[in-house]
Amino acid sequence: MIPAMQPSLQIDTATGRLLKVRQVLTAHFDERPAGMLPELIVVHGISLPPGEFGGPWIEQLFAGDLRSAAHPYFAQIVAARVSAHVLVRRDGRLIQFVPFGCRAWHAGRSNWCGRDGCNDFSIGIELEGTDELPYEPPQYSQLAVLVRELCRAYPSLSVERVVGHSDIAPGRKTDPGASFDWVKFRSLLA
Repeated sequence: MIPAMQPSLQIDTATGRLLKVRQVLTAHFDERPAGMLPELIVVHGISLPPGEFGGPWIEQLFAGDLRSAAHPYFAQIVAARVSAHVLVRRDGRLIQFVPFGCRAWHAGRSNWCGRDGCNDFSIGIELEGTDELPYEPPQYSQLAVLVRELCRAYPSLSVERVVGHSDIAPGRKTDPGASFDWVKFRSLLA
């Protein structure tokens, strides 16, 4: 089966949206501080329920539509107001939730190079996955294509400033986890 991924991506910098990518826009975002540009890309891992893939649950969480009755675990997170700019599904399909010029709520308490509040100056990309299970080849390919396009569209970004959630919230977050192959990903960016 051929993955349902876009071989090339294009960002409309006026709107901050990926063209020809499914949009599930959320209310879980706000404006970046005045004059703040994205300078960092943060890679996350998420699965809902934990360890399970597919289904509408991640989209519903980010859109604020998750129903606690759908799974016992959801009662713990149903009130969370979180989002990411983009989700990369296991097959490489992208879903955008927040325009890139806006602040998604993905990092929480965080620090990068002495700067607190990484949501202010970062783009959050969620990969459907867990810390323990390998991510899929289409996810790596699509993530590399997306990062290159983000760096092209936003000169304030660079491929050297792509980090994991665990790097900006050590001790609090572990994603994308030991299962994420940074060497493989960086080789795709080269």
